[in-house]
Amino acid sequence: MNGWKTVVGCVVVQLAATGTIHSEQAEQAKAGSPLTMIVMDPLAAPLSCECVEGYAQRKYEVLEAHLEQTLGREVTLVFTESLEKALSGDADGRADLIIGKDSVVRADAAAAGFDLTAVGSLTDKLGSTTQHGLIVVGKDDAAQKPADIAGYRIFFGPKECDEKHAAALELLNIAGVDPPQKLEMDEACSDGACRVLELGPDAKAAAVISSYAAPLLEGCGTIKKGDLRVIAKTEPVPFVTAFVTNHVEPAEGDRVKETLLSIGANPDICIALESLIGFVPVNAATEAAKKKG
Repeated sequence: MNGWKTVVGCVVVQLAATGTIHSEQAEQAKAGSPLTMIVMDPLAAPLSCECVEGYAQRKYEVLEAHLEQTLGREVTLVFTESLEKALSGDADGRADLIIGKDSVVRADAAAAGFDLTAVGSLTDKLGSTTQHGLIVVGKDDAAQKPADIAGYRIFFGPKECDEKHAAALELLNIAGVDPPQKLEMDEACSDGACRVLELGPDAKAAAVISSYAAPLLEGCGTIKKGDLRVIAKTEPVPFVTAFVTNHVEPAEGDRVKETLLSIGANPDICIALESLIGFVPVNAATEAAKKKG
């Protein structure tokens, strides 16, 4: 009997050891796999244009290199305007770190079944982390304020773009303007802006565009300077936010967060990202409200 006990004991120890080895190998393999960083920032160089010098040319390759060096892990960088396209394309179904327009990333991630944790907000050159929706009309339009566009044909942005949709609707509500029963929506700011101009000054039309896109419309020649007038701007909404997904281990997520929040001390990275102080902690109140909603 003692011999059997010895054999059984050895087998148990061997299995436990084997299990430990397999577990360690799995963790090592996981740690060695690339971190997939998906960039959906509309001001990233590959997603924008060079029409305005020093603007909308954020070089995320610099951040990619910094993350690799700091984390000791390869980073796969994917630029996309749609998370769905990235997952079915270059990202190969993976999404670990997503950086992009806050409301768009949240909407795309929810559709793809990813849980997100916001780990940082990117500051712009002035230190702001927010953007606005701008209601614009033709330069010769009589409207001067939101209340003046009651009954107008209004071109909104898609639902996932808070600044051009939810925030704009709230602005009109405060102004006592009932939105059209059926909302007309354009994907791009340029589409709405051009439609207002094409319809002409007598059409009673307005569009909602993103504040970050306004310089590009004129800079790229989509519209001529002075063709449109801003008659109102929405309340600020979060702009570019960095999120880690539920595919990232908590400890690794903390390392990513710590790395992002520390780049303010690196002028080269801030310059590459057209940012004053890099990433800063997300607004706790705003984040709590979004989770509650």
